[in-house]
Amino acid sequence: MKIDIGGGVRLFVDVEGPGLVPDGAGMREKPTLICMHGGPGFDHSAFKPGFSVLADIAQIVYYDHRGHGRSDARPSSEWNLDTWADDVVRLCDALGISKPIVLGQSFGGFVAQRYIERHPEHAAKVILSSTSPHMAMERKLAMFEKRGGPEAREAALRFWSDPTPEHWAAYWTSCRHLYNTRPPLDPQAGSRTLIREEILLHFVAGEKQGLNLLPGLASAQCPVLVMAGEDDPVCPLQDAQEMAASLPAQWAKLVSFPGVGHGAWRDDPEAAFAVLREFILA
Repeated sequence: MKIDIGGGVRLFVDVEGPGLVPDGAGMREKPTLICMHGGPGFDHSAFKPGFSVLADIAQIVYYDHRGHGRSDARPSSEWNLDTWADDVVRLCDALGISKPIVLGQSFGGFVAQRYIERHPEHAAKVILSSTSPHMAMERKLAMFEKRGGPEAREAALRFWSDPTPEHWAAYWTSCRHLYNTRPPLDPQAGSRTLIREEILLHFVAGEKQGLNLLPGLASAQCPVLVMAGEDDPVCPLQDAQEMAASLPAQWAKLVSFPGVGHGAWRDDPEAAFAVLREFILA
């Protein structure tokens, strides 16, 4: 379904599971988990069906960021982190959600970090999954070389420093298979993803280049779980360690997964969903 979040902007939204469930003589409200997808330029489909295992403890809201996937197309002037972060609040207002648990995966984690900075009192909890606070180019290049040799390093360097359509195509061919340490559980998952390449290139060439989200993390006013794969080349472990160190100590929790790449649930779903379940229920 499409939800109008104000100003004629419509986001594609999918909801899994009830928010209210029978509990004895009354009804119990489950927490709402909002899943923000990676990219930029991709859609929410990568969360499915894996995240369904959490539907017994949370109502899950999936959506495509403004301009992405099945959401309405929007002008490039709106393709920025401030707008995408504010959309979390707009979407919650439209759906009547208060105190959500907000999970940002990869690029969705950029949005979640900016959301923490701009709306520190809005969430009940935040999960930063396989994400980064800045470019950290040398870390990326070192990890891609470790995982795929000089060819992967060179392809990553060309794309991240000069994001043209040609460099993106070469990077995706040379580096995408290095993101994870195990074959995909669902080999057709990538084929289901709707990609808006123009958003990807716009963001990487622009806002991504000078990005530094670390100062805003000090604004956090709720528990924040940082999840990282120790073999993630695109969002290396050191990035997660920096994010955790920049959060207020009383709110920060860092969990790293050995032998795991980008999106811990892809390579070790049992461990990743156990951590998520514990955090949601705490």
